[in-house]
Amino acid sequence: MNRLEVAHMVDHTVLKPETTSLDVIALCAEAEALAVYSVCVSPTFVLTARENLSAQIAVATVCGFPSGKHESSIKGAEARLSVDQGADEVDMVIDIGQAYSGNWTAIEQDIDTVRAATASAVLKVILETAALNDDQIRQACLAAQRAGADFVKTSTGFHPSGGASVHAVQVMHATVGGTLGIKASGGIKTWEQACALIDAGATRLGLSGTRAVLDCAS
Repeated sequence: MNRLEVAHMVDHTVLKPETTSLDVIALCAEAEALAVYSVCVSPTFVLTARENLSAQIAVATVCGFPSGKHESSIKGAEARLSVDQGADEVDMVIDIGQAYSGNWTAIEQDIDTVRAATASAVLKVILETAALNDDQIRQACLAAQRAGADFVKTSTGFHPSGGASVHAVQVMHATVGGTLGIKASGGIKTWEQACALIDAGATRLGLSGTRAVLDCAS
C-alpha cells in the first residue's frame, strides 16, 4: 500500500491525560495535512475536534477508557453524550476481567448497551488483546459481533501487557474478518509494523505518531 492509502486508514490519536485543547487543535491541523480518516480524542475534546476539522475527517472518541471498569449504563451515557456533541465513532473498552471469567454474556450485554446509545455512530470494541489468550480474543470478537458492533480493536495503548500484535490481528481476522472491521492500535511506531498489521487483516490503524510512520513509507 502507498502512503495515502495507509493514511486513509488512520485514526490520528491523542489520548494522554495531560492533553490540552491546543494539543487537539494542532492534532486536527496535522490530520488535515496528512489526509487521515479520523482523529481520536478524549470525550472532553469532541466539540473542539469537530470545530477544527473539515467534514471529510471523522471524529472518534472513547468510552469506559482505559480500564473498562465502568457500569454499562455509564458507558452508554458517555457514548451518547459524545455522539450528541459530534462524534462519528466511539471506541469502547470491555471489562477484561469478565473475559478472564468467561462471562461472555456480560460482555455482550455491555457492548449492546453502548450500541443502543450510539445510534448510527460507528462502534469499535477494544479487547485489550495483549492481555487475552487466543480463545478469549475469539470469544470477545464473537460477543462484539452478536451485540452489533462495527469493529473490534486490539488495545487502548495504556495496558502494561502491550499493544497491537500481528498474531492478535490474525486471530481477530480469522474470527470476524469480512464481517467486522479490525482496528490495530497501541505501540505502532513504524511503517513496516503498520503494513504487517494491515497484511494480517487490520482495516483501521490507531496511531499517535502518524507523521513519523507515514514519512517512512516505502
